[in-house]
Amino acid sequence: MKAIYFLLVLICPILCFSQTEIYFKYDEAGNQRYRGNDINGKQAEETPPEAEVALMTQNDTLSDELFWNEIRIYPVPVKDILTIDWTDKADALIDNVSLYQHNSLSSLIQQKNYPNINRQVQIDMSSYYMGVYILSFQLKDGRTISRNITKQ
Repeated sequence: MKAIYFLLVLICPILCFSQTEIYFKYDEAGNQRYRGNDINGKQAEETPPEAEVALMTQNDTLSDELFWNEIRIYPVPVKDILTIDWTDKADALIDNVSLYQHNSLSSLIQQKNYPNINRQVQIDMSSYYMGVYILSFQLKDGRTISRNITKQ
């Protein structure tokens, strides 16, 4: 009798439980959006180009990530001259560019963006102290997008 129970214990997991694979799909934030045995759930979804264009052109705004793809800031960390330039897409959205010292609210520089005249700002930071500075873009839709800049 013990032999029969022993065989059932060995064979039952093989026969009773199917060996199916379960696939998971997550969104950008890490939330689980799919759990199942469909293989299409395992493949990553790619953002269709139409959706990306819709994000860019929706009410003439860009998401923060797409906005930073249109901006170049170099060299970081900066020693002397900080150069900031941007594309035409970002040029249509930027109202002004400001640089703040991290521990104060007073603006070190503030430059109004005049469309089609300049898409580049160069800041001489050689006389500034070492530390962290905040580069802030005020957009025409009222949003403020900022990035930390380190001065060596």
